[in-house]
Amino acid sequence: MLNNEQFVAKTMVDGEEYTYFDIAAYCEAQLRDVTTLPYSIRVLLESVLRQHDGLIITEEHVQTLAQWQPTDQSGEVPFKPARVILQDFTGVPAVVDLAAMRDALKQLGGNPEAINPEVPVDLVIDHSVQVDTYGTHEALQRNMVMEFKRNQERYEFLKWARMPLIIIKQCHQQRVLYIKLT
Repeated sequence: MLNNEQFVAKTMVDGEEYTYFDIAAYCEAQLRDVTTLPYSIRVLLESVLRQHDGLIITEEHVQTLAQWQPTDQSGEVPFKPARVILQDFTGVPAVVDLAAMRDALKQLGGNPEAINPEVPVDLVIDHSVQVDTYGTHEALQRNMVMEFKRNQERYEFLKWARMPLIIIKQCHQQRVLYIKLT
């Protein structure tokens, strides 16, 4: 029977100690070299080893990934991510769905705060400043004002949704596109 605690290891980074599940040690115990596994399989292996409970995630699931071969045709492994990152094109519709479910539950007399993602979600909002003005010191500021006007409704919705959906976080990603004309 698998005792995943025997594969807990510790490491120091910048003076802080972190605990992790050592998939290399697990693979070695299974007579498998972890470096022969693709990184995607290693990520899944760490997840099932960390979350092994003997019921939903069994020892068989962990072994299936540790013994993975490129020719494997079938088999199921539970996928339970610890965190989800959504880009705004997929994340905003998810937030809309959650808000609609909350409204429906409230109308039925239920507690709308019961509707939340099961895992933490980071929603990445992409600011794409278009170039309407250029060649002046005020160009960036003017372009940003235009960007907020174009996306005001979306930003207002996300600001509203941020309060009741406390598990969802929003971070901002700046994207700058350079186009060289030749």
